[in-house]
Amino acid sequence: MADPAPPVDATLADAVAAIAREAGQMAFARWRTDFARWEKMPGSPVCEVDLDVDRMLHARLGALLPDAGWLSEETADNPDRLARRRVWVVDPIDGTRDYIRGRAGWCVSIALVEDGRPVIGVLDAPARGEVWRASAGRPATRNGVRVVAGGRTTLPGARVPVDALTKADRDLTAVEKPNSIALRVAMVAADRADLVATLRWGNEWDIAAAVLVASAAGASVSDAVGAPLIFNKPDPRAYGVLVSTAGIHDAAVLRLADRVRAALG
Repeated sequence: MADPAPPVDATLADAVAAIAREAGQMAFARWRTDFARWEKMPGSPVCEVDLDVDRMLHARLGALLPDAGWLSEETADNPDRLARRRVWVVDPIDGTRDYIRGRAGWCVSIALVEDGRPVIGVLDAPARGEVWRASAGRPATRNGVRVVAGGRTTLPGARVPVDALTKADRDLTAVEKPNSIALRVAMVAADRADLVATLRWGNEWDIAAAVLVASAAGASVSDAVGAPLIFNKPDPRAYGVLVSTAGIHDAAVLRLADRVRAALG
């Protein structure tokens, strides 16, 4: 296991949270209004608010740390980020599908990654009245109150935010599922869920902030095969994410192993 990152300057973490709040309020003001929306590709919705928030975040975060690189869902990737020790990893609206439909399961997600690991993470979810924060060396919080992942040690009965359970997973317990993967991961941090797992190639901006929140709350975090998550890679993707209480992580990796092998060949 890598050595823990040194604590982050609290003033910098507060500044990131303030920018995230501004972005969240910007999106919230246009939520449930009439705005342009389209699909970047089938099944991948985007709206003009995504782009407006992205531009604002790029300007504000870039001014905060001019030396940091930039990786965002709504900005063309620039390989110059690979030469930077610090990189902003941003999803201006994670859970765009819920945002477009007028549902509350979306948030602004901002992470500062240093040497491949998130050191600041903020999820601002104004429609849910939630602000999740974590930074290296400090506990995770929701609305300023510390959150701690649950202590479940057996996989059967684990709470999972899903629409429906597969036949193989009917010994688990389905709970509320926001469209935002970041908010689902945060549910584990706050003991509202025990397990979140995806079995597909996913993007760093979807999870960078959330996995820091979860790990700072005591949850175990990996990709779908149980390997550590590394950020600011040339190909900014990972095969799945698995976030759980520490006591069931190994069992979850084992349960998913055959499915992962089938998917990856």
